[in-house]
Amino acid sequence: MSVLDNWDQWKNFLGDRLHQGQSQGLEQSAISNLAYEIGDYLATQVDPKNEQERVLSDLWSVASEEERHAIASVMVKLVENNGTSK
Repeated sequence: MSVLDNWDQWKNFLGDRLHQGQSQGLEQSAISNLAYEIGDYLATQVDPKNEQERVLSDLWSVASEEERHAIASVMVKLVENNGTSK
């Protein structure tokens, strides 16, 4: 089963990656840029596996570049308290 199949597992996976980046000294702007790149990749290359991912994909598809950066930043905030290394 992929982490993309379950929303809570996906958030925990992202939370773990976020905490790893922060512990390695990545700046917030770098994290936000990575989140944008991941969001863009997922929106264009990966079929949504659950309702939450479908909503994000639909929002991404109609958003401007600036709005996509905002969505990515909000996703970073959403997963800050997720993961095994909170």
